[in-house]
Amino acid sequence: MLGVYGGTFDPVHFGHLRTALEVKELFELDEIRLIPCFIPAHRDEPSAAAVMRVKMLELALAGRSGMTLDTREIDRGGPSYMVDTLASLRETMVAEMPLLLFIGGDAFEHLCQWHRWHALFDYAHVVVMTRPGAGHSELSEVLKNRYTDSVQKLKDTACGSLFFQRVTLLDISATAIRQMVAEGRSPGFLLPDAVISYIDQNQLYRR
Repeated sequence: MLGVYGGTFDPVHFGHLRTALEVKELFELDEIRLIPCFIPAHRDEPSAAAVMRVKMLELALAGRSGMTLDTREIDRGGPSYMVDTLASLRETMVAEMPLLLFIGGDAFEHLCQWHRWHALFDYAHVVVMTRPGAGHSELSEVLKNRYTDSVQKLKDTACGSLFFQRVTLLDISATAIRQMVAEGRSPGFLLPDAVISYIDQNQLYRR
């Protein structure tokens, strides 16, 4: 199985990395791809240039087996729509291979605002990462019909289902990290040291 985890990664931090590692192990994925967007469709443009966000991800993922960087959204340019990304991935995969799109609970609350969101299920299963003990808001009829609580179903089918998975969601915010750096405070222990060094060397997020 292949997993997809998108975001701005501005900068990538341990909150991203911990959840990526956790779902890779929980779902026994062959690989999970972290895909930085070029221009996010539903939020402000990233503070750091695309090439720098890619470099920070490269540094963070160095030596991590099965956790890889995929730059297709940046290579494609323009607004980054996940449905286009999943479609392009499907073109390179065995048709029967399960593809899992991992999104956070906050993103899921706004899923119906995503570009061609219904079509996401034509290419992948959607797995919502939630906090332990968290429930989920009442599902629309469309999503209710997609819902499953069977991991085996995800493994046996290529796409089409909605699943909720509890993970360790560290309370780390990229916005807070950028603010911290802007104020001259250390973001130590919130993201990999190699990424912190890169931020310092390139004077990222300074006022």
